[in-house]
Amino acid sequence: MSRYRLEPSREQETILLRHCSDARFVWNLCVEQESWWRADRGRMPRFAERCRQLTEARADSPWLASGSVIVQQQAIRDHGQAMANFFAGTHRRPSWRKARRDEGFRVVAVSTSDVRRLNRHWGQVRIPKAGWVRFRWSRGVPVGVKSLRVNRDRAGRWHVAFAVIPNPVDGPGTGQIVGIDRGITVSAALSTGEMLKAPGLSAREAARLRRLQRKLARARRGSNRRGKAKAAIARLKTRETDRRKDWAEKTSTDIARRFDIIRVEDLNIPNMTRSAKGTVDAPGRNVAAKAGLNREIHRSGWGLLARRLEDNAPGRVEKVPSAFTSQRCSACGHADAKSRESQADFACVACGFACNADLNAAKNIAAGHAVTARGGVRVAGPANREPQPELLPVA
Repeated sequence: MSRYRLEPSREQETILLRHCSDARFVWNLCVEQESWWRADRGRMPRFAERCRQLTEARADSPWLASGSVIVQQQAIRDHGQAMANFFAGTHRRPSWRKARRDEGFRVVAVSTSDVRRLNRHWGQVRIPKAGWVRFRWSRGVPVGVKSLRVNRDRAGRWHVAFAVIPNPVDGPGTGQIVGIDRGITVSAALSTGEMLKAPGLSAREAARLRRLQRKLARARRGSNRRGKAKAAIARLKTRETDRRKDWAEKTSTDIARRFDIIRVEDLNIPNMTRSAKGTVDAPGRNVAAKAGLNREIHRSGWGLLARRLEDNAPGRVEKVPSAFTSQRCSACGHADAKSRESQADFACVACGFACNADLNAAKNIAAGHAVTARGGVRVAGPANREPQPELLPVA
């Protein structure tokens, strides 16, 4: 996706918000339909059948018919893709979308005549019922665009993203391998010794965010004071997100250019960041601490960095099992939990090798080794495939 800042007029913004509302309404109808469906009712309606149902709904509801049928149909297709991802095990089940949080829609059948450049800094894109909407020409629009997505973030900023397959970044051709260990204090530790940290809010911005959150907690629901506090918090949050995305993009591109094979831990981040609050009958323990850990994992951009590495270096990213990579000595291969003296220090109890704990784990990942529960060493398989189950004795 190539994303650009959209600058609609007041009239155009009203139309875009209507498109967002229609797309959200149709999406929620699909979610509700899925929740009520049972196996004895036969096969779940597919895209074509749901489009026929949408046509009937538009005939009965003039307010729905006044919206864009392209936007509404693509909401059905988006939900179908989300369900396919859920059944594939790569995403969670699609849930309800809410106003002011999920604001966006997709447009297909976009041709080259629907995008044009005005001058050095501005371009225009044609959106159904809104006409030509200006956007900042921060870089060239990719050739061969077939669809676009418009969304509005919580800070009130509009963006347009053109769907294209990005060109992969070419490696150096030297056969060099790098391992990446992802953590909290150090977002990404490279086996070369580099310690990378995802940027976030400054100390001054973090203090202001805390003040705004306290102000929000005291404000009465529905008041203007509460709305202003929420908008100010959203602006700070989006600033932090933008910085993290920029860091992940630049870091992944740099790594893809410098190394031919990139090895990362095979982490199930959605499971790692699930809430620990439990249920009423079985409440969780250390819920606040777990919530804080989840926030730090998201702020470190673990999933974002891995995803951008796979996009920039397709076929050159290998996933190594994460088990015991932080307890195995990268020098002699001995694995012992006692070697991990602290969160930052590693000192092998067998050979005396000492170094930074994150660097030691990154070297194990670069070697493609992860100690298994049976005491062997699992070796990573070919690039972009699951690690092979071959076991070797620990040195």
